[in-house]
Amino acid sequence: MNRFAQNKTSSHTLRRAITSIAGMCLAIALLLWGVSAIRRSSDNSQIDSLRQAILRSAVHCYAMKGRYPESLDYIKEHYGIDWDSDRYVIDYEIMGSNLMPDVTVFPIGGKEAPHAD
Repeated sequence: MNRFAQNKTSSHTLRRAITSIAGMCLAIALLLWGVSAIRRSSDNSQIDSLRQAILRSAVHCYAMKGRYPESLDYIKEHYGIDWDSDRYVIDYEIMGSNLMPDVTVFPIGGKEAPHAD
């Protein structure tokens, strides 16, 4: 037997092990990317849902009283809209009692774009 000849089964086994590890790393990376994409989509949906709830409350107030709410505090108190102030900052800008307010929801510490009309 030749001592210096390479064992072909040893290199084949090593190649298979490296291929398996690379495949597992790729699968884990794809899984993490997918989870991240789902989370971003969920966060954007929550932001849009909060903004729409505030706008619906403002429109309801206009329909009932003939004017839009003057502040977010009024909406909180009379329409039961509440949000996590540790996660979101809301810019509620009124332009007049008969003009629809501009509502923008900003995530705190997030990278999502704010949603506004």
